[in-house]
Amino acid sequence: MSKGWAWMKRTQFYFHGNDQTKINAYRWENEENNEIQGIVQLAHGMGEHILRYEHFCTFLVDHGFIVYGNDHRGHGETIKAPDDRGFFSEKNGFEKVVNDMKQLTDIAMEEHPHLPVFLFGHSLGSFLARRYIQLYGQLIHGVILSGTGGDKGIVGKAGLLLAKWERKRKGPRTPSLLLDTLTFGSFNKNFVPVRTDFDFLTRDETIVDAYIEDKKCGFVCTTGFFIDLIHGIDLIHRPTEWKKTPKLLPIFLIAGEQDPVGNNGIAVEDLYEQFQRHGYEQVSFKLYEDARHEILNELNKEEVYEDILKWIQVVLKGGDYSD
Repeated sequence: MSKGWAWMKRTQFYFHGNDQTKINAYRWENEENNEIQGIVQLAHGMGEHILRYEHFCTFLVDHGFIVYGNDHRGHGETIKAPDDRGFFSEKNGFEKVVNDMKQLTDIAMEEHPHLPVFLFGHSLGSFLARRYIQLYGQLIHGVILSGTGGDKGIVGKAGLLLAKWERKRKGPRTPSLLLDTLTFGSFNKNFVPVRTDFDFLTRDETIVDAYIEDKKCGFVCTTGFFIDLIHGIDLIHRPTEWKKTPKLLPIFLIAGEQDPVGNNGIAVEDLYEQFQRHGYEQVSFKLYEDARHEILNELNKEEVYEDILKWIQVVLKGGDYSD
């Protein structure tokens, strides 16, 4: 699957958000490869960090891509103070994180102005990517949405009221065990007997154990974060926002059949049908049998990697992956 690490170079750098927040980022590349196909920009999930994607980055670099990714606000090396952890911003946090992603795209395009850019977003990163394509979809050649979910409707609105109550009671930077439990408490219900609190991530127990051991993963996010997340999910599903995504943008929806975030594939298939109803013709969809939330870390991750690569290559050639 991968030729190895021999020629891959990872470069850490920083850039500043519009409000001057310092954002940690990385670039992965093979400096000896003169046949670069394009750029892939990654957006990671909630309660993790971008270096968890390094194995996938290696695969992409081996196949002729330069990869960019950043630690979102409140995550990874972007955390600069203890109360930054699991917190976006005092105001408009969801939008600010999306804009951080756009600034990273600007950096990638400035460094490689002639290369096409693809955006990959997982879980939280998929919701951010869906807002990104509503605002900046004209900048990229395609988007891969992994482990995404659907509109929470009235449940989401009730959750927003609860989150605001929690913020008023505890403050915006206080971790909320209540909201964390309400969000993730049922995610393991289909995986009995349960070995850990994070069995829903993947069937690969070594990945689950590494996640638990990683001090930059699995933390409880703040009341302010949950308000930003619930607001963001509501925002991206509004009819007025749907139409902002370029109609011809290639979109690839991928998820595990046993992913609780996507309601075991039901919400992802519903999203696929919504895109079609809104007139998006270049939308592809695939569910992976028995796979859970982190399909890039699943037992069949090689299949997922190859499918993503094939989809990108078809788009680069101007074809339709669904054909």
